[in-house]
Amino acid sequence: MISAALRASSLAFHSPRLGSLPLHHRPLSSPFIARAALATQAQSTATASPVIGIRREDKNRWERRVALTPAHIRKLIKETGARVLVQPSNTRIFNNASFEKAGAVIEEDLSKADIILGIKEVPIDKMIPNKTYLVFSHTHKGQPYNMPSLQAFLDKSIRLIDYELMTDPATGKRLVLFGKHAGYAGMIDGLHGLGQRLLALGYNSPFIHMGQAHVYPNLECVNTKLRHVADIISDQGLPDAFAPMVFTFTGAGNVTQGARAIFDNLPHKNVTADELPFIARDRYNERYRTRLLALQIGAQDYLERIGGGSYDRAEYREFPDRYRSVFAQKIAPYTTMLINGIYWESKYPRLMTTRDLADIQRQRNLKHRMLAIADISCDIGGSLEFMSHASTIDAPFFYVDAVNGVEHKDIEKPGVQINSIDNLPTELPFEASKHFGNSLYPFAKSLASDKLAADPVLSKAIICENGALSKLHRHLEKDLLSVGEIRVADKRRKRVLLAGSGMVSQPLVDYLASSKDTDIKIASNDLDEARRIAYQFPNTEAALLDVSDTLGLDKLVRDSDVVVSLVPAPLHPQIAHSAIRNGKHVVTASYISPEMQKLNDQARAASVTVLNEIGLDPGIDHCSAMKLIDAAKARGSKIRSFISWCGGLTAPEDSNNQLGYKFSWSPRGVMTAGLNSAQFKINGQVRHILEKTLFENKFANVPLYPGFAFEGLANRDSLQYADIYGLKLDEMDTMFRGTLRYQGYSDILNCFLKLGFLDLDPKSAVDVQLPRKFLATVVGFDDGIPLNVDTIRKILRQRLGGIADPALLERFILACEEIDILPAEPSQLPSTNQRLKAPTALDAFSQLLQRSLKFEKEERDMVCMYHEFGIETPEGKYDVESSSLVVYGNNETGETAMARTVGVPAAIATRLLLEGKIQTKGVIRPTIPEIYNPLIERLEQTGLIFSEQAKQGIHNSLQHKMAWN
Repeated sequence: MISAALRASSLAFHSPRLGSLPLHHRPLSSPFIARAALATQAQSTATASPVIGIRREDKNRWERRVALTPAHIRKLIKETGARVLVQPSNTRIFNNASFEKAGAVIEEDLSKADIILGIKEVPIDKMIPNKTYLVFSHTHKGQPYNMPSLQAFLDKSIRLIDYELMTDPATGKRLVLFGKHAGYAGMIDGLHGLGQRLLALGYNSPFIHMGQAHVYPNLECVNTKLRHVADIISDQGLPDAFAPMVFTFTGAGNVTQGARAIFDNLPHKNVTADELPFIARDRYNERYRTRLLALQIGAQDYLERIGGGSYDRAEYREFPDRYRSVFAQKIAPYTTMLINGIYWESKYPRLMTTRDLADIQRQRNLKHRMLAIADISCDIGGSLEFMSHASTIDAPFFYVDAVNGVEHKDIEKPGVQINSIDNLPTELPFEASKHFGNSLYPFAKSLASDKLAADPVLSKAIICENGALSKLHRHLEKDLLSVGEIRVADKRRKRVLLAGSGMVSQPLVDYLASSKDTDIKIASNDLDEARRIAYQFPNTEAALLDVSDTLGLDKLVRDSDVVVSLVPAPLHPQIAHSAIRNGKHVVTASYISPEMQKLNDQARAASVTVLNEIGLDPGIDHCSAMKLIDAAKARGSKIRSFISWCGGLTAPEDSNNQLGYKFSWSPRGVMTAGLNSAQFKINGQVRHILEKTLFENKFANVPLYPGFAFEGLANRDSLQYADIYGLKLDEMDTMFRGTLRYQGYSDILNCFLKLGFLDLDPKSAVDVQLPRKFLATVVGFDDGIPLNVDTIRKILRQRLGGIADPALLERFILACEEIDILPAEPSQLPSTNQRLKAPTALDAFSQLLQRSLKFEKEERDMVCMYHEFGIETPEGKYDVESSSLVVYGNNETGETAMARTVGVPAAIATRLLLEGKIQTKGVIRPTIPEIYNPLIERLEQTGLIFSEQAKQGIHNSLQHKMAWN
């Protein structure tokens, strides 16, 4: 419900001192009163016309449209004397100079404007309070994914006018729209997609020559291409297997009219729904090879009155629950491509359900039917239940295999192709903007002439103003309450979806479940494991998770406020896609992948925070480092050196194997990290380490503490963190991030690497009955050779390139015995008598490590983190500051240090999002004060406390003490 602050704002509206209120807060019935002169334009009269602002479209890089073209603005200024501000844009179809030439002022800051015109939704962080906005807000039907946006309009006391609600008072028809251009682009893209899909199924077709709409400069070029395709259809025909090709059109508005305007350029015959069975029986008729069939249907064609009786339009509008759709039975089995332009609301029956689609896809005789859907209406989960999300111009198509409950993007796999781009007109930006501007211009003129109150079209299109919903839209209050937006959710419980139930889940759930106002749903592909954790707390439940099931995933996400993704790192983008679609925040502990970074613009446009790298390393290391870096900068100091070490290790007393290591984390992840390349800067020199040579280029001695015999490995690309941390690499003599291990670790793993145990080539796939066979396969033992110690040493020495250090060879043989790929005595077989099957040698090796080098009940792990900064003070002195953290696992409770230092930071970040403490949107990491300050403070409350020290003199710095091979 609307907050107290907003109610206060609404009450202020009734003050008799209207002249003291901002323009936006004045009633529509009041005249606009004089305002302060703009700095750039002197005012000689007591009143001034409203200033019009044109915002830059920033939903995505393809959005090139504009609400008013330069020609419209020139006319507006001439006819009204209006002042027009235009935000600069380098992607807009009309360049900045053309607006200046028309008389507008190019201005980044639109806060001087009273009325702001745009096209797509406005990111919440870019909404300017106390203004009037005209945009497509996609909120008037209570769309859940945009309710946070509507609440923001209310919170910021913005008057919102939605183009979709600007209708003719007499006919009710929309007056300002892109409908036909959406239809044009949707049909063009649909034909392009159909041609691609047919080719993937093994059939050439005339449609293969169609490109996406955006590749054509204008509609004239499109029509030229369509004439070419039409000639091919007439001359060469269509694929026999798919004839007759029926294109079914729903809706009768501008969207469908635009689609038909494109389609009608192709040779076709119009048919009716009643003719479909007869056409199907006559499918081998030659006339179906050289022309398409167009089926235009209305509600009377696919709706059936429950209990009998004929379709009655008036009854259907008043009592839609008396009807059901028979589209799936009557029309879909004959349809090749559905072009959906229908208007739909939740009170109406769906055109098709997911079950309907599955029933069709199960029938073998319909395998060439329902190949494609151009869902131009783009109602997510609307008239087509299985249409789960809007696609993009970059990735316009996805596929729904309803039989198997799978959604995918593989054009060759089963499924109906769906094109659901939600900004289709921007593929034709020049003509779309001209058309839209022509429609909008009379109302822009009313606004510029200070006649908003007198314009019935504009007045009726107001969704909210003065912090309150307009009378026609007060029903949206229930949608604002149900959407789960945190700032209106303080009357209900907070909800967290935990995707994944792996090793770090327990501490995370422990932390979140301690808040009595929070419910947690643990969704995992291992339901038993999820239940084991969930049953410990009354406010926690378990659910089955299938990340590939987009519909099921969306449902889980919609029912949450924040999603914590602990699934394998490659699956994070799928979780984030769903969260962005549904307006939910995301937390992950993994590095920001390129795929995740690509979601930044979408996340910002949806006002969603996708917080990554909030575990141990990355995570706590960012927070600790940035706290010291920002503090040094605030004192006017410069960072000359940065060294960061972190390691998840065994406690020293439990490091009783040749690797000095046991696994509290995925062995596969640890092993693949050892294959990475790395680069860093140390003592003024940039060093590069090639892939698969990391173990050979170890730091043999890392003297952090006298009591620990550490060695270290460079961690990926250290240089990039100069930018991430706001440092200047050219001013630094050292920039390094590394991973800690106990001395001797790298030498042993380097032997395994050289022998092929870390091979990721699918050709190294393993399927053996005994681990000894794995050793023989990888190393190249001949089963006929007697297995004795001398033979093993000889063969291993040969394969390892004549290793010179006999002590290392002995340690390596002992390591092989410890992981059960060698018997301790020639007469003994390995104790692990289990079949070993894996897609690569590295995966098989990881399985063995997981079995043999695990923590026993009384053993514990350890985490060690150490940052060191070389700082040049304003006085020219060199200080060395360090921040360190050492954490041990609890061998009584079984909680590992790794799980604690990954799970607890992620849990704290989740809590901060639930409380609305993190306002930054987009794909981010915890390198900003609004995250790292409260996170460090709350970490300390859990006992995770950094120890900080300061020394003077460069001789005390770690960079001069580390020994690198």
